[in-house]
Amino acid sequence: MCGGEGSRLESPHEKPLHPIDGVAMVDRVREALAASRVETIYAAVSPNAPETRAHLEQDDAPTVTTVETAGEGYVADLGAVLERPAVEPPVLTVAADLPLLEATVVDRILAFHGERDASRTVCVPVALKRRLGVGVDATLEGAPHLAPTGINVVGSSDETMTAIHYDPRLAVNVNRRTDARVAASHLQRRRSEGDPCA
Repeated sequence: MCGGEGSRLESPHEKPLHPIDGVAMVDRVREALAASRVETIYAAVSPNAPETRAHLEQDDAPTVTTVETAGEGYVADLGAVLERPAVEPPVLTVAADLPLLEATVVDRILAFHGERDASRTVCVPVALKRRLGVGVDATLEGAPHLAPTGINVVGSSDETMTAIHYDPRLAVNVNRRTDARVAASHLQRRRSEGDPCA
């Protein structure tokens, strides 16, 4: 999901293209997905982010199929993607503002979901986001101690379940400059510790 305007970020770049430690957020997410067991990657783009679409359609990038949406919001844009005949549940949806995402995290979410028909909302504790120093922009309805991560699994049934993860890589959504600094600092620290995924 990479068609949002990102006005809160106050970046000279479109939000998905905002660099975190020198790499556009959408590229970090795309690389994590490409290295995971995800079979096909669709990018929901919109008129709000034309440079992001052009960037994703470059020949030298990992394979991704762009899907033009109206840019009317996350739910409407997701609906446009899910209407494509080639897209069948389960579908993993990922926001482009998760620059710490890694393939191992994606695979763990998919394994946890397994063959279930229910949809799943992936959340982290609000306390984890606060401890990391990133913003809390939304909480789960009826569970104000949980924050959605921007990752969901859309299943084939109407049932929705909640999956709670305590992983900082899922807790850092970049919506503001302070969030971007936290993400960059985290990546720099991991790289100094010899983490090849940083």
